[in-house]
Amino acid sequence: MEVLKINTHSREVMINITEEVKSAIKSSGIKDGICTVYVPHTTAGVTINENADPDVKDDIIKGLDEIIPNIRFKHMEGNSDAHIKSVLVGNSVNLIVENGEIQLGTWQGIYFCEFDGPRNRKVYVKVV
Repeated sequence: MEVLKINTHSREVMINITEEVKSAIKSSGIKDGICTVYVPHTTAGVTINENADPDVKDDIIKGLDEIIPNIRFKHMEGNSDAHIKSVLVGNSVNLIVENGEIQLGTWQGIYFCEFDGPRNRKVYVKVV
């Protein structure tokens, strides 16, 4: 298993981690299998989405902010909106590995999603 370390510099951001995941797959030596990318945080997530137009990342964050505004919740830390966003996005993705390559669509990338930064985060990448 590889651990990616990610430092976020704003409260909400989507960071493309596709190349780091590809590197972890290559390091594993596995040619055919499954790669799980897992985020062990309750206010962050991981998703696969478009990587051709950078505006899509901003639109996703803006859309989530519209759906889940940072209103007064019971949770006293003031980050319940981040918890809800991570539930919606999810904390893991599974990828097919064929001939040592992840099978993503032409326009797809893997994104770490920060909803309560800035923070120092981890992403676990396991290839089997």
